[in-house]
Amino acid sequence: MATLLYRLGRFAFRRRHFTALFWVALLALAGVGAAGAPVAGNSSFSIPGTEAQKAFDVLEERFPGASADGATARVVFKAPAGEKMTDAGNKAIVQDTVGELSDGSEVARVTDPYKGGGVSKDGTVAYASVSYQVSGMELEESSRDSLETAADGARDAGLTVEIGGDALQAVPETGATEIIGIGVAAVVLVITFGSLVAAGLPLLTALIGVGIGVASITALASTLELGSTTSILATMIGLAVGIDYALFIVSRYRAELAEGREREDAAGRAVGTAGSAVVFAGLTVVIALVGLSVVNIPMLTKMGIAAAGTVAIAVLIALTMVPALLGYAGRRVRAAGEKGRRRGREDGEKENGTAQEKAQRQNLGTRWARFVVRRPVAVLLLGVVGLGAAAIPASSLELGLPDDGSQPTSTTQRRAYDLLSEGFGPGFNGPLVVVVDARNSDDPDAVFQQTGDDIKALDDVVSVSPAAPNKAGDTATITVVPDSKPSSVATEDLVHDIRDAGADVRADTGADVLVTGATAMNIDVSQKLNDALVPYLTLVVGLAFLLLIVVFRSVLVPLKAALGFLLSVMAALGAVVAVFQWGWLSGLMGVEETGPVMSMMPIFMVGVVFGLAMDYEVFLVTRMREAYVHGEKPDEAVVTGFRHGARVVSAAAVIMMAVFAGFIGSSESMVKMIGFGLAIAVFFDAFVVRMAIVPAVLALLGKKAWWLPKWLDRALPNVDVEGEGLRTDADKKGGSPDDRDLVRV
Repeated sequence: MATLLYRLGRFAFRRRHFTALFWVALLALAGVGAAGAPVAGNSSFSIPGTEAQKAFDVLEERFPGASADGATARVVFKAPAGEKMTDAGNKAIVQDTVGELSDGSEVARVTDPYKGGGVSKDGTVAYASVSYQVSGMELEESSRDSLETAADGARDAGLTVEIGGDALQAVPETGATEIIGIGVAAVVLVITFGSLVAAGLPLLTALIGVGIGVASITALASTLELGSTTSILATMIGLAVGIDYALFIVSRYRAELAEGREREDAAGRAVGTAGSAVVFAGLTVVIALVGLSVVNIPMLTKMGIAAAGTVAIAVLIALTMVPALLGYAGRRVRAAGEKGRRRGREDGEKENGTAQEKAQRQNLGTRWARFVVRRPVAVLLLGVVGLGAAAIPASSLELGLPDDGSQPTSTTQRRAYDLLSEGFGPGFNGPLVVVVDARNSDDPDAVFQQTGDDIKALDDVVSVSPAAPNKAGDTATITVVPDSKPSSVATEDLVHDIRDAGADVRADTGADVLVTGATAMNIDVSQKLNDALVPYLTLVVGLAFLLLIVVFRSVLVPLKAALGFLLSVMAALGAVVAVFQWGWLSGLMGVEETGPVMSMMPIFMVGVVFGLAMDYEVFLVTRMREAYVHGEKPDEAVVTGFRHGARVVSAAAVIMMAVFAGFIGSSESMVKMIGFGLAIAVFFDAFVVRMAIVPAVLALLGKKAWWLPKWLDRALPNVDVEGEGLRTDADKKGGSPDDRDLVRV
């Protein structure tokens, strides 16, 4: 592989005009497609195989025109102090507002609080429900404007009015913090390379890659029903890996120049060596993201595949466009340590080697690696105990999906949620919809009555509405209001109790009793994600383990990489629980409301963090493997790997953390949590696992770290990630290999 990539790097360097034009044209083509694409429609959140989804399907079939999946809004009114919503003046204001709400072209129906039991017992709070014919993502902006205009009219008349529900659902905003993240990345690159031109290359190529990826997602969003968070995830991961991969190539290019190679040859060697690490690091990320499809949640599958496509583009750009831009940059990208060598010549330091060699012997990575090699047991214990302590909060992990109760208190959705809790109880914000399918029953009406009575007898139930049958009379819906808030364990237990009671009804009458609604859907999603975690972890870690065996030609190194990843991801989950569930440092992170951790967070972090963690593993340990293959002792190889790779890996980790942390400023709680979780996971994995635990383990293992059974060595393909195929006779004498020498791929 190294020789193939070497040729690719030299080709891109020589044919820089063609290469750059190709990627710019692709960006323009994707941009045109995105500009001309229709606005994305419904981003359906279906969960095949769950009871809640089955109930939704029954509703769509048996209650045509009911818009079971349409957007809803609750307009909540509160009377001024000392007044009631039943007072004549206040009642007139509400009825006028209901009339305004009914005029919208997309409105399916509006319930009058005075006719539908929408006034609290104490008379201070009332609400009107608005149902729309289309989903929240499809709702026209004019419908949202009409909703807010009607509310403003009631406010002007003296009432407190707030709006809840998904009708106000909007595309998440990430704010200016992601720009700050890119700015931090730029500063780190300048410090790392000491050159604006060299620092600008990774940023430019990463932005082009993300531009192509996000524009393609936008162009296909309507056709493939891609949600707004799909492009946000692709941007987040695409920027991070795009900058890192280009950083690896540019850093190796400068190192090759420092060894006296011609620029074209240096570009080829950079792509042949560091590029090989980039290919396999990218493959692990792609495997992890595409593997999300095993969960069988279409939205998660689409997010994973779209992000994987962006990562693949980042890999291809790093292998082709980066060497092409290095060709354009010419002498403006200097060899590593060139300033030091100039300074050394000025100071007369010639007799004991170059200043660069002295700097290499003295750099922080070298000193740290030598310390770890001398004290491997202490470093290993400290790293493991530290990550173990950080993982402790994960033992109290509670999972759920965000609702209006997790919104900031400054939003009208959250204020509406609080008003409804105040007037009708906390469970009113998460009503359960029970669908009774009595098509196979002899007496549907009796089944409906029996089901309602059985539910009333359960704990944690505030009210049970009379059954509302369809026109055929064979299916009915029953609305159940729990006593506890939607995200509570008590409400989850109630859902299971209703389903258990439904099993008894089915045994007695043959009717199906299904529980659905947003709360039940959230519970089913959480359960489905929990059930999929172990199979997903087995698949992703198993495939990546096999891939790393091929890369490192070792059994213990990939095993160590996988175990180190598990430590870092558990510690990261512990940090997420501490901030978003326990409330530690919540003010600093902008978390206004603590609660359960998002259901998809564990499986999402396992996938994404595993892929990103392997980036550093491949790049850092490949350098060690390269030194070992070229004759160094195991301990010396560890030090050499850190001498060349520690600075770059540290810079890459800081950049990735900055990019992810930039999304903590998002208005969407899910995006905020993902940004924080990935940023802290990269910190733990890069600076604790890869920089401390990995060299400590390799120092303890010695030559055993690179052990591979002979039969497996013969069976595995030789991908030559360490670039041994580039060490030709001419190269060993100081020349550059030509294409005739490069026969091993």
